[in-house]
Amino acid sequence: MIVACLDLEGVLVPEIWIAVAERTGIEALRRTTRDEPDYDKLMRARLELLDANGLRLPDIQDVIGTLDPLPGAGAFLDWLRSRFQVVILSDTFYGFAAPLMRKLGHPTLFCHDLEVDADGRIRDYRLRMPDQKRASVEAFAALNFRVIAAGDSYNDTTMLTAADRGILFSPPDNVVAEFPQFPVTRTYDELRDAFENAAESLTRA
Repeated sequence: MIVACLDLEGVLVPEIWIAVAERTGIEALRRTTRDEPDYDKLMRARLELLDANGLRLPDIQDVIGTLDPLPGAGAFLDWLRSRFQVVILSDTFYGFAAPLMRKLGHPTLFCHDLEVDADGRIRDYRLRMPDQKRASVEAFAALNFRVIAAGDSYNDTTMLTAADRGILFSPPDNVVAEFPQFPVTRTYDELRDAFENAAESLTRA
């Protein structure tokens, strides 16, 4: 049995923080895990920017409510679920993801939590566990599942490395250059073919 593990932002839905940057005009919020490999450093900077600009969780949720899955994402996810067990492994937060999960048909999502005060101010974030994408893949392997994983950013690379087969989907050039061991796909048709090829290779192995 094969489990397909997917990143969320940049693979199935738009980058949430970029959408917030575009709505608010805070250009520094455009920085994502495609640019910064240190997730804690990235999140601390984001929280400081939110606090300095008086942005609360409802403000971000208002932006997220306007977002839709990437074109073709729903059909790709339906195809993937017809072939494999599917789990979304993301470094987003449950307080952000709910509207997008509904639009994707409520796939299984492992992500993190936010600490929010009574006024809606995001005070901190809580990781479900460090490097949870890699740890999840290793846990599936311990349950005798084979894993094919796909992602686009620095924070996906440990997941791709831990999987039996790892695939990059529409990654930035810097990630491609630093991780040449992973095949690169840029459309959902290419990603579907990559999953099929990976599954066939695992069947033969």
